[in-house]
Formats: sequence, structure tokens, C-alpha cells
Amino acid sequence: MTSPSTPPGLARFNKLEEPAAFAALHEACASTTWAKKLLAARPYATADALYAAGDAALAELTVQDLQEAMAGHPPIGRPKPGDPTSAREQRGMAGASEELRSQMLELNLAYQEKFGHVFLICATGRTAEQMRDAVEERIGNSPEREREIVRTELGKINRIRLARLVEED
Repeated sequence: MTSPSTPPGLARFNKLEEPAAFAALHEACASTTWAKKLLAARPYATADALYAAGDAALAELTVQDLQEAMAGHPPIGRPKPGDPTSAREQRGMAGASEELRSQMLELNLAYQEKFGHVFLICATGRTAEQMRDAVEERIGNSPEREREIVRTELGKINRIRLARLVEED
């Protein structure tokens, strides 16, 4: 339930028509299942309640749901053209050398070939070198271990995106 102490951005989100609220959630995470679960639990009294619902919905996602969520993320070093969210999140790659960009492209392709999906990492606040080191480290993981890490990284990304959603006026 919304109260007078509900942050303005969260109150706005709670009042959105269902299609607009779904679109906002789906932009935060491309899993339809995740967005529908959060939508069904509106209104949220606090941002923490929204984050907890997001974490709970993420924990219940199937492998197919995770695949759908990952499909909404561009490869590291190649943000979606005209998408300020992916450009902002991948800011650490902006100043990378051509050599490092080339390494990331090769690593992204090798990772995708091994696991069948884009390398997913919460890139916010990370340097290009940190992202390269992470993909180099994670490419040796088993598919099961990598799925666990992907779920954790997706949770971090979702929280950041939900925070932006509810902090907007």
C-alpha cells in the first residue's frame, strides 16, 4: 500500500496503468515472468519491498526465464545504440584501448560459444580491465556454476535499475 512517506518515484510507479508499469519493469529486466510477478504485487509501500519482490521473483526464474532476461543485455563493449541505460552501465568500457576492446570482443564470442548466452556482469562502476578479468576468470566455469553467477549478477543489475525507476520523479 502506498503511504504519504512513499518516495515520489515509487508512488508514481504504483499508479501507472498496467501496460506502462509492465513496460517499465520489462525494461529493468527482460524476463516476462519476473516483470509479471512484480506487477502482480503492486502497490509497494517502500522501495525495499519492491527490491525484495524483485529478488524473490529472480530466485524463482527458470533456466528459460534467465535466457530471456540475458537476451535483453548487449555484450560488454557494445551497448545498444541509442540506449542510455546500457551506455551508462558500460561506461567503464568508454575509455578502453582498441587492444582491450578487441580482447573483449574475442572473449565475449568465446564465452557465448561456450555458454550459449551473452557474458552478463553488473558493469556499473567497473573498469574495462575488471570486466575483461572477470570474463577470463568465468569462462572456465561449469555451466551450472556460471548460471549461479549470472543469477547473482542479474540481481545486482535489476536492483540498480529498480532504484533508478523508483527514484525518478
